[in-house]
Amino acid sequence: MKITVVGAGAVGATTADNIVRKQLAEEVVLLDIKEGFAEGKAQDIAQTAALLGFDSKITGVTNDYSQTAGSTVAVITSGIPRKPGMTREELIGTNANIVRTVAENLLKYSPEVILVVVSNPMDTMTYLALKATGLPKNRIIGMGGTLDSSRFKYQLSLRLGASPADLNAIVIGGHGDTTMIPLIKHATWNSLPVTQFLSDEEQQQVVADTMVGGATLTKLIGTSAWYAPGASSAAVVESIVRDQKKLFTASVYLEGEYGQHDINLGVPVILGKSGWERILDIPLDEDEKSAFAKSADAVRSMNNVLKEIGTL
Repeated sequence: MKITVVGAGAVGATTADNIVRKQLAEEVVLLDIKEGFAEGKAQDIAQTAALLGFDSKITGVTNDYSQTAGSTVAVITSGIPRKPGMTREELIGTNANIVRTVAENLLKYSPEVILVVVSNPMDTMTYLALKATGLPKNRIIGMGGTLDSSRFKYQLSLRLGASPADLNAIVIGGHGDTTMIPLIKHATWNSLPVTQFLSDEEQQQVVADTMVGGATLTKLIGTSAWYAPGASSAAVVESIVRDQKKLFTASVYLEGEYGQHDINLGVPVILGKSGWERILDIPLDEDEKSAFAKSADAVRSMNNVLKEIGTL
């Protein structure tokens, strides 16, 4: 088993670190375009093996995709990070060309690979990877909803004074500050609705804080977050390679589900050895349906930029 992570920046390196700690593959390849960068990160991670007790091999390479040959899963984190004041939408021009090139190079050496896309704007980059490669839709997965749902549970845990592990809560829709939809009415605390324990005002605040979770961290630390995105990416990979059949929100290609067509958007899916295996249909009320439609419109407008700039 081989897993590749493309992009050795903070998110990519943290993803690779989580993967080797979990021993999800015999070999993890960390690839970056910057000379020596991935090699250095890989050595640093490998030097923790004796302390942490893992046996997975991690190899760093500079822009040599032949070293990724035979990868079961590849995580794409490449692209410029979001800077303070920058929206995910503003990243599209630069990152579209990067993601397309990376996906095509990966497929040259691993034609059966499952792609997990992390690069922003994530829903649009996932859609681009699908259209550019022609892969079956189940083998292209956008990670964003997994991260957003984890942040949702974090905010709920603060308000409830609860363990995040005791909470079930998901975010659907686009992976953006204004497009994600935390489903507060569906969230539970060990099967009990969280709405029983939170006032309407508290519920609204949890939703608002979840939606700006990424932007809040960018403002605080001066760049995009990496610990939670890296852990989220590794969790998606784990469910695939270990065929765990876990339920995650992921950006996948919709063909009528939730009333949407020809778009990648965050919905609840089961992840297993073939990628995403099925979409779960959660009953939404009219407000949630309206919010999902608006989220789709916003993502679709970004997808249209791909055509305008000639990337698709």
